Amino acid sequence: TKKMSELENSEQPAAAFSSELKGATNGGFDLAAVYVSDAQHNRNITFDASPPSVRLYLIYNHWMLHVLVYVFILVDLALALFEEPALIPLPVWATSMIELICLVAFAVRLAHFAKVVPRRIFLRDPKNICIIVIITLCLLDMIIYGALKVSGNYAVRWSRVLRPLLLVNVTEGRQLRRAFRSIRNALPQILVLFFLFMFSVLIFSLMALKLMGKRNLETIEGAPYFTNYLDIVFDLYVLVTTANSPDIMMPAYNYSSFFALFFILYIVINTYTFMSVFLAVVYNNYKKYLKEEVRQLVRAKRQKMCHAFSLLKEGGEEPVVSKAHWNRLVRLVQPDITNAHRELLWNVSDHHNRGHIGKVAFVQLADLLNIQVITLKSRAHPLHTWIPAIYESAVSKLICRMVRHRMFVYLYDAIILVNAVFIGLDEEDPVVSSAEWFFLTLYVLEILLKLYTFEPRTFFARHHFWNWFDTIIIVSALLATVINAALKSSGGYTSRQILDIVFILRVLRLIRVVDSIQRFRAIINTLIKIGPLMLTFGQLILVVYYIFAMVGMELFKGKVQFFSADSPDPAREYCGNALLKDTLFARNNYCKNNFNDVVSSFVLLLELTVVNQWDHLDGNLVDAMETQDNDMGPADTPSTKPTIMFKISSKSNKCFRCAAELRQLELSRCHQ
Repeated sequence: TKKMSELENSEQPAAAFSSELKGATNGGFDLAAVYVSDAQHNRNITFDASPPSVRLYLIYNHWMLHVLVYVFILVDLALALFEEPALIPLPVWATSMIELICLVAFAVRLAHFAKVVPRRIFLRDPKNICIIVIITLCLLDMIIYGALKVSGNYAVRWSRVLRPLLLVNVTEGRQLRRAFRSIRNALPQILVLFFLFMFSVLIFSLMALKLMGKRNLETIEGAPYFTNYLDIVFDLYVLVTTANSPDIMMPAYNYSSFFALFFILYIVINTYTFMSVFLAVVYNNYKKYLKEEVRQLVRAKRQKMCHAFSLLKEGGEEPVVSKAHWNRLVRLVQPDITNAHRELLWNVSDHHNRGHIGKVAFVQLADLLNIQVITLKSRAHPLHTWIPAIYESAVSKLICRMVRHRMFVYLYDAIILVNAVFIGLDEEDPVVSSAEWFFLTLYVLEILLKLYTFEPRTFFARHHFWNWFDTIIIVSALLATVINAALKSSGGYTSRQILDIVFILRVLRLIRVVDSIQRFRAIINTLIKIGPLMLTFGQLILVVYYIFAMVGMELFKGKVQFFSADSPDPAREYCGNALLKDTLFARNNYCKNNFNDVVSSFVLLLELTVVNQWDHLDGNLVDAMETQDNDMGPADTPSTKPTIMFKISSKSNKCFRCAAELRQLELSRCHQ
């Protein structure tokens, strides 16, 4: 944080130094500004340096076009909500028209990109080829699907699995592509360990078959215990995830306590040892390739800054960039930068006050522009201007001193803790209800006292997150409580939606105590800072989930049905599928775990990722989905049921979750 109010008027007007700009042409400044902007935002695009192409490139990188690209991608992905099997059904022509508009937008964006990069580079870029192929296949599938629907035939939207790949291959998805490349590069070493792990599982499965297969043991459901080798492999694989522990061990353990040694040894070797080594290998390999990505990124950034320096340099033996050139360049790169901020950056670069900087100092400009600089301006409180006599009175000064004192913070921390006790009590009690109004009044009074003491624009500055949080929560709670009380007093109030919002806001008020504890505040601030960076891996998981969801919806839609609790339909007992009768899936009321729409599909995939009870979801769903005839033809036999889809989904999602956690760890260490 820098205080720079004294620098606000120190900058000379642009016209005062325009006569000094003789070292570079206007086109040179535009091109240099593009190089610096690319270095600042880590863009590594080889573009045509001609003036028309540079202007097109500036338009291509406009923030509004970036936002529009993501809007069209989100709309394209969201079409799964309205397409069969739909959560909210829309006519085929409506969804097709929306998708066509999105594809046209992607094609226009790609054509724009083709205008700013050399044709040879454009045609050799794999991501451009992928976008062209995806657009072509989506158009072809849309035409075929529409024709089959019009003729009354069965049709499959197979191109929907390609939609999330647009998120990966657009120019704006460079961070996502780096994440995929890091995972891809780490796969060879990971696969070696995975094969060793599977070899261990196979050996233990063979031992289990020989030790327990001939003892006529049965599971709690009465099924034969450990008599089929492939079933044993699957059960022991599930045991590594702890989803079936200790159920899988109990028949053998009940028969003889010595069999517990077999399972303990298996868990120690495969769950704790192999999984820990697996995590270490993933971490080391991912970190290694991520470092290489960062090195390449830094190298490309330095090259771009050197190109910009060569366009603006002046002098003979030791080329330099003058302050006038530097100021004009910064104005082009970041037009909204303040004079004080720009002057501060120049003072950092030219710490010897020579009026010019060399190549080493100039190359640091991209990093300097990325540093967050907070400008603190000394402003008088509006009340000091409007009513100076009252605001400067002894009572007013006493109030301000009290609010600034540490004991004021401690007092409200204690109030929050007492409020937490009342929140846990029955809200129907008149005393508790009255106490809620009392606490709410105290919180509103706190906000008003702070606004009275501190200048409002400073109090609500962009970097004061907790002030915004407190105010929004308190004002929202006040409005919700007033609305809830008004609806209750009007009579006939039966909805709990407003009441639920009130309860949530009451609980959220307790988070304010985090700001009072320094260590808690440091952790929360770190999480807030790395939150935007973690969006990259949120997109990565979205891509994986979406692909599996689209495949599952096409293959398994309608195989499991959900019935409300008051439904008289007897099919409710077995989720609308007779093959699920008397199964754990039906008895546990897992009927909502299906692929009947995209939301249900995402929830099911999330449950598989969490791995708890995933073996019940896997086995019972496959039995229900793949032993009945469906619209695509006769059912598979039990020996060919594709449980592999569920296993791949669970395994791949866990791998991506692991990569995201490792990335978060690295980002946390960087911020520390």
